[in-house]
Amino acid sequence: MSYPTFDTIKITVDGALAIITIDRPTAMNALSSKVISELTQASAALEVSADVRVVVLTGAGEKAFVAGADIAEMQELTPHQAQAFAEMGGALGEAIEKSEKPWIAAVNGVAFGGGCELALACDFVYAAETAKFGQPEVKLGVIPGFGGTQRLPRRVGIAKAKELCMTGDAVTAAEALRIGLADAVFPAAELMPKVKELAGRIAANGPLAVAEVKRLIHQGQSTTLEASLALEQRSFGLMFATSDQREGMAAFLAKPRRAASFKGQ
Repeated sequence: MSYPTFDTIKITVDGALAIITIDRPTAMNALSSKVISELTQASAALEVSADVRVVVLTGAGEKAFVAGADIAEMQELTPHQAQAFAEMGGALGEAIEKSEKPWIAAVNGVAFGGGCELALACDFVYAAETAKFGQPEVKLGVIPGFGGTQRLPRRVGIAKAKELCMTGDAVTAAEALRIGLADAVFPAAELMPKVKELAGRIAANGPLAVAEVKRLIHQGQSTTLEASLALEQRSFGLMFATSDQREGMAAFLAKPRRAASFKGQ
């Protein structure tokens, strides 16, 4: 399958893994409206690809994952335009969060403002030791607009999220790992190999099952335990109508045991 080409991002596909690289190194990969639009288009294209099972998001160069939203573009926005810009960024975060495919943020440098929020929308956050995270919007007289006040407390707890969003302070990768903002931290040279290793382990599993796990975990956060358990039980039953279930269990019971070949059906 061929994928669209863009001006500010690059898509590379390696087997079941797609890597999206935000490619504005001279602007520290800042999120302009064009970048957000192209990321949204890329996410839609990858979502319908039967070949891609995991998506990795990273930034070009060694300094920045995403240094934030494009302040030069935002400076003269009217309140109405600013809300529309926030809604555009919010829609991108929602597309990542609701994607049936797991997304991994490979944070190779600073992830400030919109960059931190973009990472928060992903399922996993792997970071280089040199990475830094922060929500510095209050230093500009505004607030996070792409989900920072909502996803950050769900990751690190309410008090720590208030501290980060109210002070605008940055934290190191090691501190991000300690508070739960990052899932793993590696030397910069090991970041992408480790991300690809995780992606490979996920991609080897039944894609329908992986997508359902993601959906249930997210949906369960906004409902009662009783209701979410009922959803899980129903979905468990529905998995037995799939070819993947039959293949997975047949492979497990084969003598000798073999690796399952899942088709996403």
